[in-house]
Amino acid sequence: MDRILSLRVSEATAGQVTALARRLKSSKKRVIEDAVNRYAASVEAETNRDVFEETCGGWNREQSPGQLTDESRKVFRESMEKRRR
Repeated sequence: MDRILSLRVSEATAGQVTALARRLKSSKKRVIEDAVNRYAASVEAETNRDVFEETCGGWNREQSPGQLTDESRKVFRESMEKRRR
């Protein structure tokens, strides 16, 4: 689903987007999406960063799943006891 993004850009930048869209017989939306995607790819290539690896490492924990579950339940029970008082 598309999302509305509102931002201010200089007149020169707005003119470039419009001219490029006309020249490519494309929409301004498509021009901006392609530009952002290409820029993101170039940044990742230059910095040798793996965005997937950086954002999806939540399962790498020092605790076992059982320890994490036990600690979570303990904290939950303690919070419920505080409410009863």
